[in-house]
Amino acid sequence: MRWTSDQWKFLLSSLFNIVFSLLWTRQIMSSCLCRCLYNELGIQMLSVQPDTKPKGCAGCNRKIKDRYLLKALDKYWHEDCLKCACCDCRLGEVGSTLYTKANLILCRRDYLRLFGVTGNCAACSKLIPAFEMVMRAKDNVYHLDCFACQLCNQRFCVGDKFFLKNNMILCQTDYEEGLMKEGYAPQVR
Repeated sequence: MRWTSDQWKFLLSSLFNIVFSLLWTRQIMSSCLCRCLYNELGIQMLSVQPDTKPKGCAGCNRKIKDRYLLKALDKYWHEDCLKCACCDCRLGEVGSTLYTKANLILCRRDYLRLFGVTGNCAACSKLIPAFEMVMRAKDNVYHLDCFACQLCNQRFCVGDKFFLKNNMILCQTDYEEGLMKEGYAPQVR
């Protein structure tokens, strides 16, 4: 299903109204408002038992006669009917979670693209999109490609030790050389 321009306008105006109302009432609203507007929910794939009455699909309102069905949002769905409102990907194939906000059902990528928080990489200062995988060290966030020793550019593998000195990521060799020269205390991560 492709969205018409009127549907996109409605979506964008709805999102604007939500963001505006959240910003306007931010000081007096509690965090439960955010929990009401955003949910990360699970998707279950169930096998249809032949002796049970067919369930109705929440997406198309037809009976589910397939071998498998999806259960999400306390409703039953055909595998083809539970889709992201933005990219039309089949949510049962993408993973076991979906996101809801502003009466939209979204995949993780589109939820983060529309509502996620972006930031800048501590190494290169370029923007990190909200849906991109990152590495973190204390309050710093890095692109995966930027997460390397800032003296010798050695990339880290899973399980490698790295050290944080004056907000610089250092490999063990460079850290120990600096330790011998300056005598500073370690912050192992």
